Amino acid sequence: MPTPNNPPTPGETAPHPLPNEVASASTVPGEKAVRTGGAPPGHSPTPGNTPPGRPAAPGNALLGRSAEPGTDDVREPGDGLPGWVVEAGGVLAAAWRAVVESAVDPVVSRWRAGEVLAVTQGEGDLAARVVARRALALAARELGDLPLAEEELRRAVQEGAAAAPQPTAQARLSLVTVLTELGRPAQALEVADAAEPYLCRAERAKLDTQRAVALSRLGRFGEAVRCCDHAVRVLTPPAGPTAGTGEDDLRFLAGALLNRGITAAYLGDPRAAQDDLERCAELAATVGLGHVTALARANLPFVAARRGDIGGAFAHYRDAEEALAAYPERLATMRCDLAGALVAAYLPGEARALLGLAVPELECARALGVLAEARLLLSELELQTGDAYRAARTAARACTELEEQDRDAWTPLATSVALRARLAIRGPDPALLPALINCADRLTLPFPTAAEALRLTASEVALEAGRHDLADALLKPLVTGPGVAGRHAEAMTRALRGDQEGALRAVARGLADVGASVAALTDPMTRAHAVKAGERLAAFGLSVAIGTGHAGTALAWAERWRAVVRTGVPSCPGLGALRAALGGARLVEYMGHGDRLTAVVVSRTEVTMHPLGPARRAAEAGLRLRYGLRRAACRDGAGSVKREAAAVQAELIAPLAGRLGDGPLVIVPTGPLYPLPWPALPALAGRPVCVAASAAGWLAGDRTSAARQAAGGVVAVAGPGLVHARTEAAMVTARHPGARWVPARAAAVLAALDGATLAHLATHGTFHAHSPLMSGLVLDDGPLMAYDLLGLRRPPRLVVLSACEAGMAHAPTDGGPLGLAGALLSRGTACVVACVVPVRDEEALILMTAFHDLLAAGGTPARALATAASATGVRGFACFGAGHRPLGSGSQPVAIGRSGEVIQSDHEPM
Repeated sequence: MPTPNNPPTPGETAPHPLPNEVASASTVPGEKAVRTGGAPPGHSPTPGNTPPGRPAAPGNALLGRSAEPGTDDVREPGDGLPGWVVEAGGVLAAAWRAVVESAVDPVVSRWRAGEVLAVTQGEGDLAARVVARRALALAARELGDLPLAEEELRRAVQEGAAAAPQPTAQARLSLVTVLTELGRPAQALEVADAAEPYLCRAERAKLDTQRAVALSRLGRFGEAVRCCDHAVRVLTPPAGPTAGTGEDDLRFLAGALLNRGITAAYLGDPRAAQDDLERCAELAATVGLGHVTALARANLPFVAARRGDIGGAFAHYRDAEEALAAYPERLATMRCDLAGALVAAYLPGEARALLGLAVPELECARALGVLAEARLLLSELELQTGDAYRAARTAARACTELEEQDRDAWTPLATSVALRARLAIRGPDPALLPALINCADRLTLPFPTAAEALRLTASEVALEAGRHDLADALLKPLVTGPGVAGRHAEAMTRALRGDQEGALRAVARGLADVGASVAALTDPMTRAHAVKAGERLAAFGLSVAIGTGHAGTALAWAERWRAVVRTGVPSCPGLGALRAALGGARLVEYMGHGDRLTAVVVSRTEVTMHPLGPARRAAEAGLRLRYGLRRAACRDGAGSVKREAAAVQAELIAPLAGRLGDGPLVIVPTGPLYPLPWPALPALAGRPVCVAASAAGWLAGDRTSAARQAAGGVVAVAGPGLVHARTEAAMVTARHPGARWVPARAAAVLAALDGATLAHLATHGTFHAHSPLMSGLVLDDGPLMAYDLLGLRRPPRLVVLSACEAGMAHAPTDGGPLGLAGALLSRGTACVVACVVPVRDEEALILMTAFHDLLAAGGTPARALATAASATGVRGFACFGAGHRPLGSGSQPVAIGRSGEVIQSDHEPM
């Protein structure tokens, strides 16, 4: 929702950030009444009643009778008027001065307008009264009181309709702006039509700059562009803008360029948008309209985001936020723009948080037009971040607001969110098919991409309901379309006709397109969110693969998607290479398809597939187990831990009985199962367990462990605020010869981590679910965040994070768990030992002492952790990545297998 320019009408300047004392001025009962007499609040009277620090206007030079052709001020200067009114050139000129002041200092403008109203009586002063009321309205608008602005403008229209048609038409022109901001764009267009007959050619062009904003709010972007084109054509002198061009014409020309640029961005022409905004900023700067320059620059982030230049968007925002910091309403609109940029940067959690700040500010300002759009975007983000119930409520409210504003082109977008939220809550409900199809039809003209996506959703529901003819009809126009949606439609169509191989080929092409679009992204969070465009396609491919009944095929397709998330390339490891690395260990990969779970178990001799129960039931059991461990850590009872651990085991481990053996285990979870405290399950107690984001990721980490020698040294860090942190760090340095203690300062820690073999950090940890790369470890000079760890060139082979919840992660999609451990693993760390629940300081010391004793004696990280946890009873830590090789192993054989062993390949495809 870009910040449009509703340029002021003749004699009026465009909006700009208000000074602090104005922005914070409160309106109390009685304050809405016109202030008549005395100095304005906060100003002492000076000779001529000019506020201190403000030069008196030079009379007719700026505000003389020539400012309003065809009108005369019937009062003679000095005829019992205040000194500043006399100086201005009479009551009409004084009223126009109040209009000009409204954008510069709305408090002073309100006082001046009140003075004019107090001394004007009779029909001879009617034009001055209309202009003065307009000044009051514009001041109210600048102070964020849009209802009061509407009230004053309607009074101006009512008083002047019969005897002052031109000032009345100009009041209507301003009313167009206010009604649009109040969320009544259709009514604003009616007011514009009423004003137009009384305006000259140039003023009609200026009116079109206001019309364009109302039309854009109604989704009538083509008409909005034509209005701006007309305004630019009329207001641009033949030889181009010069110093001799009227200031008012230049002001509106800048506004027309600004609004046309915004509309061009909506229409998908970011280059034209950029050109118009830059022309606007240059023109505004030339004539000294700093506030218009700020508005133009404030919209550059929106255009940059539409163009895909996210870095440029953020750079522009930093500049624009400074200019608008003191103006809550405009700052809220800016936050909405920034949220849009964050969405384009695939950061829905951060965008949602920003909109959570902007929406209340827009509600307070009664900026209903922008508010409805902000609420619509917020509902979409709530759905994307997994809060379907809240998304349904927010979308319903946005839909109501858009309907009240007659914004028929936008309401299907809100309806679409509400319908998809209901599907997320209730599953594929065939009763929603008529509403889905109707909504897609309504979206076709204004938002064709959204319409295609919703038709695809409807076809999925129809397919689940067994209505194959309807699904085929919905898919038919989509099959030849470009991009992921087209490949998804093709895959579904082929599957409907029994062509499973053709369906999987279409999925493969689509995944390759998704991977190519994110291959250049190095930030794991950005990449994990960016690939979500292909998540539904990948899920369909996985369901087809599972439907073949071949375990190797299912594993291969699950791994292809995880590889897209991890590297951008849809590949899968060779089954022979995976088995050779596993040796005597077993690998279990969990897959979610719909609301069901499936597990594939890989061992030395076989690959088997096992259907499990509902994914939601397993996830809820895992949450209860984590909650029980949290309560136990807080000494708030531990009775539920055994019960909840048994419940999780019944869902995820018991159905695999007889396939897991009793040796080391590699677990590749799906979605919310990633931060599960797997070692706390009874069947896994004392057993070496590694948790990996993918089989390929585990294999890469194992190869890293095999290739790197333990030559980088050991470092230990003790963070602030913990009684035993220094003791724990001293224990680490004592167990590993040559280990060194590193000061708990971010720069020193990062430098020590780069190139180390083992790093142990004992400190407080924080996890941010909505922004997991903002999770951090508390150091003496502030937090060391996951983002900071992404800059490591040679991360340690093994990192131990002895900190609360340092192993927690948020997985936007399978293969991309985000958090402290995920950041280290993405940079090349082979193994991270970390806790997924809070841990008591003294218990961490006990566990870590036992762990390092075993590690220093040559144990693998996974076995050392399992043995230490069983011996001490401290649960909640897990081994992430590849931890089945001892630190000093290099390429030596390890307990789980023999290096170079030849193992027969599974005959199923992989």
